[in-house]
Amino acid sequence: MDNFNIILTGVGGQGIITLVSILDEACFVQGYDVKSSELHGLSQRGGSVIIHIRFGKKVNSPLISRGKADLIIGLELVEALRDIDFSGPKTALLVNDYSMGFQGYPEKQEILVALNKAVRGGMHLVPAAEICKKELDKDVVAGVYLLGYAVKNNLIPLKKESFLKSLETVIPQKYLDLNIKALNLAFKS
Repeated sequence: MDNFNIILTGVGGQGIITLVSILDEACFVQGYDVKSSELHGLSQRGGSVIIHIRFGKKVNSPLISRGKADLIIGLELVEALRDIDFSGPKTALLVNDYSMGFQGYPEKQEILVALNKAVRGGMHLVPAAEICKKELDKDVVAGVYLLGYAVKNNLIPLKKESFLKSLETVIPQKYLDLNIKALNLAFKS
């Protein structure tokens, strides 16, 4: 496999730093070389965060060139739009249908039109936060749900079992069951 490039984007407080640890560990479980980097932003609550993740047989740099992402995972609509220039001809876009709704944000329909216009590899708009809140009473695991969705829909060349092992390594014991439920929930949808 050539290197696989993921842009993970969101807002501090959504668990994005935990998600990159889960992704990195799942790659290690499958024997891939993996590099990741928080490129800009503050991973504190409310700050814009973008993370580059590259994995494959041999990865020399964690940074992804503009137009070279294979998958963009947006935990928030505006953040996905903010980093859409990493999208190329085959890029898939997986976005949580959720907006922080800060003052000055564009209308949802405006964001969706811009995202659809920019991405050519297919857009998956998933109400992950809403589903997790309804089914698990916690929307904070929406990112883990999105990882499960990515695996189920072949958007990422990793296995569910790798993510389950990764969760056991990365997630503290008291939150492990909730995260496993979130991952499994994506496979039931």
